[in-house]
Amino acid sequence: MNKEIVLITGTNSGFGYLSTLDLASQGYTVIATMRDLSKQTELLKEAEQKKLTDRIEILPLDVTDPHQIEHVRQHVENQYGQIDILINNAGFSAGGITELLDLEEWKAQFDTNLFGVIAVTKAFLPMMREKRNGKIINIGSVSGHVGFPGLGPYVSSKFALSGFSESLRLELLPFGIQVSIVEPGSYKTEIWEKSLSKIDPNIDGDYDAFMKKVYSVAKKTGERADDPNEVVEVIANICRSKKTKLRYPVGKGIRATIFMKNLLPWAWFESMVQKKMKLGGNHRKG
Repeated sequence: MNKEIVLITGTNSGFGYLSTLDLASQGYTVIATMRDLSKQTELLKEAEQKKLTDRIEILPLDVTDPHQIEHVRQHVENQYGQIDILINNAGFSAGGITELLDLEEWKAQFDTNLFGVIAVTKAFLPMMREKRNGKIINIGSVSGHVGFPGLGPYVSSKFALSGFSESLRLELLPFGIQVSIVEPGSYKTEIWEKSLSKIDPNIDGDYDAFMKKVYSVAKKTGERADDPNEVVEVIANICRSKKTKLRYPVGKGIRATIFMKNLLPWAWFESMVQKKMKLGGNHRKG
């Protein structure tokens, strides 16, 4: 029986929800945290059906709230005395045109997707460092490699998370702590549904046609998205591995997309994106 303690953020849906059940079924003790405990019902119900309730503890945690982070840290230290694997999964996607998005929306995106990850990581690092052992798994995105129009805040936060993960891994390897970042493409999770619901494709003015196309492409991509259990399997493999890599791109065509972005001149890549969007280089009034 696996005795390792795993803490996952953002477990009310998506990768966090599925990873909680998957890792608990493999014998891990999972501390499943979520911002809104009113959304725990489905997770509790499925855990009960699979007879996993004795391996899952659900705690409230808003990763942007320092007091809640400290409360969870104290609880973990007092109740378990250790943390073996931290999975920073909590996040959301803010969509829209940069000119039209309020600065507060950008700040909210970074508060959760980047600063929330940093804050939770800093809280639990001392326990890992003391043991000279541990794994930190950050859930990134292909958006941490490739900028997509209409997703500026999300893309920027994932680029930043990618850089943070690189630096953190190099800082912590001497202490036996391994940092990895999982970089999925499009999968059937609520993050894209929530993001799309906030985009108004009927914007008056210069951005109207552009945003309708962005919305259309994003919607089609979401409809063709893959089964998220593929990502969950990657996360589980990292948890089981003695030696991990930094990056785990996952999804159809993701490795090729990242390779082409890094290999091709930017002008070529830009033209490919514009061709897909069926947009020209200039959009003029009148």
